[in-house]
Amino acid sequence: MGSTEINRCLSLFISGKKNYIALMKEETLIRPRTHGQRWRLPLPKFGRKRQDQVAGRLMGALTLTAALLAPLMALALLLRALPILRVTPLTDLLTGQDWAPLKGLFGFSPFIVGTFWVTGVGMLIAVPPSLLTAIFLAEYARPRLRSLLIPLIDLLAGIPSVVYGIWGILTIVPFIEKVAAPWASRWLGVLPLFRSENPTGYSVLAGGMVLAVMVFPIIISVAEDVIRAVPQGLREASLALGATRWQTIWHVVLKRAGAGVLAAIVLGFSRAFGETMAVLMVVGNVAKVPNSIFDPAYPLTALIANNYGEMMSIPLYDAALLCAALILLLLVLAFNIASRWVLTRLVRYE
Repeated sequence: MGSTEINRCLSLFISGKKNYIALMKEETLIRPRTHGQRWRLPLPKFGRKRQDQVAGRLMGALTLTAALLAPLMALALLLRALPILRVTPLTDLLTGQDWAPLKGLFGFSPFIVGTFWVTGVGMLIAVPPSLLTAIFLAEYARPRLRSLLIPLIDLLAGIPSVVYGIWGILTIVPFIEKVAAPWASRWLGVLPLFRSENPTGYSVLAGGMVLAVMVFPIIISVAEDVIRAVPQGLREASLALGATRWQTIWHVVLKRAGAGVLAAIVLGFSRAFGETMAVLMVVGNVAKVPNSIFDPAYPLTALIANNYGEMMSIPLYDAALLCAALILLLLVLAFNIASRWVLTRLVRYE
């Protein structure tokens, strides 16, 4: 500011504070500061109705984008998988037993069956101890013990899957090879499910055990929150009628929280179904339909992770792998839709 502006400011300041503030607003476009506020540039003002409209449209656009992500992903995979779908019928791809890209054979049956084997074994191992742990934390544990155990359990959810895979190689695979498989072959070998002809520990059981540990925190956390949300009055009424604590939990608490517990299991299944790295490292990766929990398997996720980006010069190989990704996506979507339908029916029944 020059000397003329300084003299002008001084004269206006002396004449009155209001004139000085008006000058500052005119010269610098800075709003006057009230108590507890900072100096800031003036921003365009919208009416309350206009603000609500803008916020509603913005949130609506974000919601629509999130809702369209899965269909857009499926459409993109379908377009990339069209070359192999034009050559080979979908039924032949789903039921084919042979995987020989050099011969033009792309059968997904061993991979689909292997995916269900590993995921099913993992959930069978994970669900009972997870639910019992959630019941203990919600109904039996003291607040101090609960506050100590829950962060330790939640810590499992933050461990990278590759660490689980290394842990499985160093611990689970040798245990199955040297202890579990020989014992099962000796005492349960008459049952095809427990018959062991695999000389290594890389098997369906190894992948299932690693998956079980990975889904523990998801099922435990959600189930524990749901069980604790059951009104305390229901417990007190059951106990007042002479029921024991466990009878109250089994017949009252779990019945009321059944839909939420099932939702926890569904979340764990979805996590296990799409897991890649940890399963890839311990499951054996043999393109053959397993007949026993000690046989190696080759899930769809491991097939895509192992082969995508390699040998792309083979005709239809890229399209076959993207078709496998599309099948995996559709399987997960179908399972989630069916689970949601079951949950809706349970809620209506309750």
